[in-house]
Amino acid sequence: MASNIKIRAKSSNGVTTVKSLMGHEMETGLRKDKATGEPIPAHFIQEVTAKWKDQVVMTAAWSGGVSKNPYLSFKFNGGESGDPIEISWVDNQGETETATAEIK
Repeated sequence: MASNIKIRAKSSNGVTTVKSLMGHEMETGLRKDKATGEPIPAHFIQEVTAKWKDQVVMTAAWSGGVSKNPYLSFKFNGGESGDPIEISWVDNQGETETATAEIK
């Protein structure tokens, strides 16, 4: 299965900039189905973790207030061209997704 996480990372002068787009519905649990009037269950990313060479460089705790298909950008000190960057998330229903890319 193809990953729903797209990653671009670039290192310049000892600082790596990571940009990521994550495919996820991000339902708050507050909307209702238009056809049935029943509430749509909450389904959102709770935790995002980024690793560089198996070292955690960023973690984020999210909730239902984050938009559909969230975009994430962050910087960290270190990283060189060819090094691996891994981003993974866990949602409130226990689903997970992980993707890896190389720093340019």
